[in-house]
Amino acid sequence: MKEHIQINGNTLIDLGFKPKKWFKEAIAHINNNQLQHDEMLTYLEQFKSDPEIKLHENPIAFSINIEAENEVEKKNVADVINTMNTLMKTPTLVNGAVMPDACPTGHIGVIPVGGVAVAKNAIHPGMHSADICCSVMLTDFGDANPQDVLDAAHSITHFGPGGRSREHQFRFPMDLLAEIEANSFLNDQKCISAARSHLGTQGDGNHFLFVGTSKKTGNTMMVTHHGSRGFGANLYKKGMKVAEQFRKEVSPQTLKHNAWIPFNTEEGKSYWEALQIVRKWTKKNHEVIHDATLEKLGIAKEDRYWNEHNFVFKDGDLFYHAKGATPLDKRFMPDITGPRLIPLNMSEPVLIVTGETTESNLGFAPHGAGRNISRTQHRKSKTGTIQEIFELETKDLDVRFFSNEIDITELPSAYKNATTVRAQMEHFGLGEVIDEVMPFGCIMAGDVSKNAPWKRKKRRK
Repeated sequence: MKEHIQINGNTLIDLGFKPKKWFKEAIAHINNNQLQHDEMLTYLEQFKSDPEIKLHENPIAFSINIEAENEVEKKNVADVINTMNTLMKTPTLVNGAVMPDACPTGHIGVIPVGGVAVAKNAIHPGMHSADICCSVMLTDFGDANPQDVLDAAHSITHFGPGGRSREHQFRFPMDLLAEIEANSFLNDQKCISAARSHLGTQGDGNHFLFVGTSKKTGNTMMVTHHGSRGFGANLYKKGMKVAEQFRKEVSPQTLKHNAWIPFNTEEGKSYWEALQIVRKWTKKNHEVIHDATLEKLGIAKEDRYWNEHNFVFKDGDLFYHAKGATPLDKRFMPDITGPRLIPLNMSEPVLIVTGETTESNLGFAPHGAGRNISRTQHRKSKTGTIQEIFELETKDLDVRFFSNEIDITELPSAYKNATTVRAQMEHFGLGEVIDEVMPFGCIMAGDVSKNAPWKRKKRRK
């Protein structure tokens, strides 16, 4: 009998296999059973990977629902199209679109804000980003005084980093907790702790609590804007890690930020379920703030509806990744109860819209006014004191910053011209405005970093 030669990892690499966890077990099995060449190859068949999935040679075509109206916008639109052209080479993608509020964020190939990317049988965590299910909710307060609603809401809501202290937390729904604990992506102490303490909080950045009156009825309405906070951010980090594992295995040419989790895997199904749980949590996060404000004023709501604008929507085997795009199509929202909401800036109305799906809008509308320049560029472009800029841009409005520090990068001038966005919505068939919530006032986080605890500590030293 021919003497068996012991094999090692280099033997498997020479046969075309990439080093994997199964190497150790396979080497031991081959050596212990003294498998000959043909027997060894037959045994190793089970470990063969599918061929690597290559990038599309040319970008998949996408709809451009945006036009530049000045030099600043020309650069912004060019940057948006540039990053979309790279993004649309991702192997899973079959369609895409950009909205009038589109602006690039991050490296080339990262989905822009105001972008929609349609993937087949794949979920891309990087295309919904850390702020999973960023969304808006409206409650109709009837003939309540707008000032009373804003004051009551200010005493209840919570902006800034972190969550609520234990004594100020809202009661957590036990059925939702059971769903969290049953999901492999969410069932850990960090996720559960964030879910509990961040309930009833709004974070920072462009998130807000807006009070105004309906142009059509005169009723007072409250609109909140926020995402899934630390709860969703934890899921995003885990999703990116799992997607990266798949990327290395099946499509190493794909950019890291465009890695995906195949839906037809155990991880894909579990991640999709986790996204739905985060969606439920985020809706509840809006509701507890709205309900507590109603309760404080001793009134009942007359109407309520909401929509996400930063999420993944499923239709058959297609996954619509909307990075800052409002779903118009009812099939994307299983709990649809009313029209959609598109906020512009604190001095402009929140638009209440409906609309039909077209070949170019893919069932989506803008999510707001968007930016043409970065926050840093905006700060540098302003002259005068912060207080002077604030007073000029918020005249006749009750605008508050929860941190008591004005954030000029959230003032109206930081955003695209609202009239332009509305005109392009009409031009490209991106929803019909059926009502407007005329601004009375709003609350935002403000410059939460200016007097942050870690900065105060550093100054004391």
